[in-house]
Amino acid sequence: MDTATTLFIIFLIFNVVTFCLYWWDKEAARDGHWRVSEARLLQFAFLGGSLGAFAAQRLLRHKTRKEPFRTQLMAILVLHALLVPVALTFGPDLLRMLHTG
Repeated sequence: MDTATTLFIIFLIFNVVTFCLYWWDKEAARDGHWRVSEARLLQFAFLGGSLGAFAAQRLLRHKTRKEPFRTQLMAILVLHALLVPVALTFGPDLLRMLHTG
């Protein structure tokens, strides 16, 4: 398996985990149990799970009206949308430069 495939699988798994974390928080909110903090939910989104977080927010209708959470999640999603093309364009060259010293 090449590096790109491995990174894609890690990205996919992290987004599924993030989605599940949002689902868990939604269930806890319904049942009155221990909740996942908003900071933790946003942290998972920021670390790479923004698509999973956004999907969970829309599909589960979780934290759709909560401000500033909603705005912060959208900012993370926009940041990732801007960074992904940059990373795909310049990432391989940067890795080569780092490996060669």
